[in-house]
Parts: sequence; C-alpha cells; structure tokens
Amino acid sequence: MARGKAATFETQRAAILEAAAVLFARRGFHHASMAALAEACGVSKPLLYHYYRDKDHILFDLADSYMDRLLAIVGEVEERKLNAEEHFSALVTCFMEEYEHAYAQHIVLVQDVKFLQRELADQVAGKQRAVVAAFARAIARIEPGLTRRKLERPVTMILFGMINWTFTWMRADGRLTFRDMAPVITGIFLNGVRGYVEQEKRLPA
Repeated sequence: MARGKAATFETQRAAILEAAAVLFARRGFHHASMAALAEACGVSKPLLYHYYRDKDHILFDLADSYMDRLLAIVGEVEERKLNAEEHFSALVTCFMEEYEHAYAQHIVLVQDVKFLQRELADQVAGKQRAVVAAFARAIARIEPGLTRRKLERPVTMILFGMINWTFTWMRADGRLTFRDMAPVITGIFLNGVRGYVEQEKRLPA
C-alpha cells in the first residue's frame, strides 16, 4: 500500500512558497536556484525536491495559490450582498489589506509568471481575468453608462493601475496604512468616473 503524505506536508509546502516568494521577488525567478531556495527554506535540497519536482512548479503553485486567495476575497465580498457602492468599497479595501501582507507574491505575479510554460501561465491568467471581470461588474453597477460605452474593462484597468503599485511607494513604517489609503482611492476613483460620465452626457451626440 502506498505511503500517505505526512500531516505536515501541506504546511511545509506553504512555508516553501512563502520563502520562494521572497527569494523570487528579490532575485528574480531565473536567478534563484533550487539550492538557494532550499537554503532560504531551511531544508536540504533533496528534501525540497520531495515537496516540489522543480522550480517551475514552485512558481506556478505560488502564483496560482495567490490568485486563488484573491478570488476567494472576491467571493467573500459578494456573499455580503452589499449595495453597489459599498460592494465596490469593500473590494478595494479587502484587496488593499491583502496587498499589505503580500508584497513578494505580488511582485512575483507581475514579473515572473511570464516564465511559466504556456499552459500553466494561461491558468494563472484565466484567474487574473476573473478578478478583473469581478471588479468590472462592480464598477458597472455603480455607473452603467460605462457599459454602454464599452469602457467598464478599461476603467477597471485604470483602477488596478492605482492599487497594484501602491507597494512601490507605501512605507511599512509610514504614517498611512494600506487600509487608510483604501477610502482615498475609492473616493478619487468613483468621483473621477462619475465626473467623466457626466461630462460625456453634456457633449453633443
């Protein structure tokens, strides 16, 4: 009979992913060897291969599990059945809170997923599209005029441009937290969208 996995197997894999995220973010995927990963995890190289057969699958599992977490956040907010503006605000706030503690994972998602094999990269990209679609629906609930102009997705990407790069200038020891910035971003974004739509209404057809 095949030997089952130890109770700590998934816990150890999670620890490996956490260490790999930091190493990939700091060195880049191609410059982080399995030996360096093993050292960062505090395990031997043979033991690391017991949990992951190669570096590519560590990268995939890291990116894929991070996207699963973001999709779970989307689902948690949707289950709250909030009105349109509260729903959008909750999405932004929850994502900002997640970003505060997922700097390395976010860097890896941005800079290293492109190195995955096509099939694996496509799986991660599909989940990214699902997150974008969820935000686009939330924005369209607030301002349906964007959908009529087929602008809900481009406007959503503008929003992600605002929130996805906060880690490049937010300081861990700064006065403001990621949660503090969430209502600021929400207010600037919504007022800007509404201002744009109102301006468009005043233009001749």
